[in-house]
Amino acid sequence: MAPAPITQMNVGHIDDVQELRKTQSTTVPDRFMRDVDEIDSVISDSPISKDVPIIDLSKIAKGSYDEIIHLASACEEWGFFQVINHGVDTKILEKMEKLSMDFFKQPIEEKQKYKMAPGTVQGYGQAFVFSEQQKLDWCNMFALGIHPHFIRNPSLWPTKPLNFSESIEAYTREIRILCEKLLRCIAVSLGLRAERFEEMFGEAVQAIRMNYYPPCPRPDLVLGLSPHSDGSALTILQQKQGSSIGLQLLKDNKWVSIHPIPGALVVNIGDTLEVLTNGKYKSVEHRAVTNMVKDRLSIVTFYAPSYEVELGPMPEFVDESNPVQYRNYLHGEYSKHYVTNKLQGKRTLEFAKLGTHIPV
Repeated sequence: MAPAPITQMNVGHIDDVQELRKTQSTTVPDRFMRDVDEIDSVISDSPISKDVPIIDLSKIAKGSYDEIIHLASACEEWGFFQVINHGVDTKILEKMEKLSMDFFKQPIEEKQKYKMAPGTVQGYGQAFVFSEQQKLDWCNMFALGIHPHFIRNPSLWPTKPLNFSESIEAYTREIRILCEKLLRCIAVSLGLRAERFEEMFGEAVQAIRMNYYPPCPRPDLVLGLSPHSDGSALTILQQKQGSSIGLQLLKDNKWVSIHPIPGALVVNIGDTLEVLTNGKYKSVEHRAVTNMVKDRLSIVTFYAPSYEVELGPMPEFVDESNPVQYRNYLHGEYSKHYVTNKLQGKRTLEFAKLGTHIPV
């Protein structure tokens, strides 16, 4: 979530979906309605899968080789897993959920004090919108840069609800520790030294985004969040307890829903790890869908290398049978490219693929 310059662009009027819900109980505006091919994929019954791997961090902490093998399989075959016994205090998770909901339930006038400017990805609104023709997601977002401090925009840190900003600080500290643990475990699963990624990443970049999906009168015609992969190394997602089931990943060319496990966090591999492992651990396309009667809240943390770090396939993952697939580049270049393009599957990763260089 690199800071992107505010540019002059005509994004048209962007309706606030919570406000729409108050005035239009049976219809959605045309700008939210998807094309036929996208609609077909939404209305086809996507199975709720309990097969998404579950990783128990406490077993790894006790030296379980079997759980490391399980993690390697999850990363290579799914790109997604749910992690339990992760060490993040349940009270911190619950407080973050409550205050996030309190933020979104505030009057629109209060939330607009932190409005997301066109061409940026921090603040309240919808990110990744660059033209007035672009289809919109049925979602309200609130996003902040966390670490390093220079990526923060202090004017966007809310004063209401009370203690919200302080809770964000406490929450993101805990999640950062978890990201560091997970990267050590993933390094071991790849046959690397546990500290390899930590040494490579430098002062890692961290950002948080809260996504709120109100009930939608026509969930068969919209998307909560467009299909995409993440530009991060790791993404950690918390789903509010009692929310509708909405997160889906693309597995074997079919959309599979992830059934939340109480207390678990969802982890997915980002584009950065795909590049570093030369495609061994791939980022996975995912999206969010909506529900007619239930809302949904997700709290997402993105964790990535310093912007100054040069990335490319690590030599351990390059040989005659698997030649270099990605070029070398600065992570800051890729991050800028990612946040200045709309969400469109894994298209942004073309930036890194050999033979498809896209200038920034």
